[in-house]
Amino acid sequence: MSFTSEGPTIRVLQVCARYLPELGGVERHVAEVARRLGSEGIETAVLTTDASGDLPLSEHIGGVEVRRVPARPTGSDVRFAPGIGAEIRDGRWDVVHVQGIHTFVAPLAMFGALRAGIPFVVTFHTGGHPSRLRRWIRPVQWLALRPLLVRADRLIAVSRFEEELFRTGLRLAPSRFVVIPNGAEIALEPSSNGVAPDPDLIVSVGRLERYKGHHRLIAAMPYLAEIRPAARLRIVGDGPYRASLIEMATSLGVSDRVEIAPIRSDDRAALGNLLASAGAVALLSDYEAHPVAVLEALAVGRPVLVADTSGLAEIAADGLATAIDPDAPPADTARALAELAVLPTGSGAALPTWSDTTARLAELYRRAAIGRA
Repeated sequence: MSFTSEGPTIRVLQVCARYLPELGGVERHVAEVARRLGSEGIETAVLTTDASGDLPLSEHIGGVEVRRVPARPTGSDVRFAPGIGAEIRDGRWDVVHVQGIHTFVAPLAMFGALRAGIPFVVTFHTGGHPSRLRRWIRPVQWLALRPLLVRADRLIAVSRFEEELFRTGLRLAPSRFVVIPNGAEIALEPSSNGVAPDPDLIVSVGRLERYKGHHRLIAAMPYLAEIRPAARLRIVGDGPYRASLIEMATSLGVSDRVEIAPIRSDDRAALGNLLASAGAVALLSDYEAHPVAVLEALAVGRPVLVADTSGLAEIAADGLATAIDPDAPPADTARALAELAVLPTGSGAALPTWSDTTARLAELYRRAAIGRA
């Protein structure tokens, strides 16, 4: 810690496998928190990896220092990055925050913090994966990480679902955990004020992987078109499942109703405007812990349809979304979407904000740093 006239300044290193301009819920979480920590008296930087070899080793994004180390194998999401440990040891950090546990970055960061004598906290950020094998071995992977996880100052879940998953799976005391949800807010362009949502527009946001469930919405489109002849679907994202989704839309005769395209990570207002203009937003994913895309849709008052799975079911149980069986017939999904798309705009008053998330994390950092001093 360093000291100023206002008190101690704590230096925190956020460690994550991927970061902007790469897209995803973890990337968005880290970016939103990192740019707000300064107002909490916390100095922060982001340490991440590059498996492409195309990104700069050091830059500033949104006023946040970003450092990257090479990861192997090239183009893989395994992210084996031996340089993580050296960056942690050489940085004079007060606290290390490991954001996400699905790659080699997490054990490398936890081990590096332990060797350097730096307290660390871990946020799980669990999510789905296209590989059935990777999904199958995850409980084994988590158990293998247990000796490191028990050394963490605190284990952070983004939902009650995620907290229970790890508390029971790793057989750890509830006192080891804290639930700090993602924030629910997104920018809007001034031109979007007063624009009425379009009940014919359904929006789904997420990487183009099968487990994200976009195909379930395409399957529902022929039935939705019978209810609302002008119905159309906008899928926001990119990824390896794109060709399969396009082929499916073509085979069902709804390709003229389905648009698939990403929105730039730095164009938050464009995404906010799209969500605000939708009749309904849907995420029929196989697995989500606490999806940022759903929270952003709720923040602009749009009704949301989610799969009755994982952390999505928790959001529905809290009365914030409508849940449907992911294996429901496409006609049932279409009826649910049509009903939601004509609902009035909600208030979103009870939703957490990124400032709430940041303040709670800052308090954890202070406690960890003081415990070290």
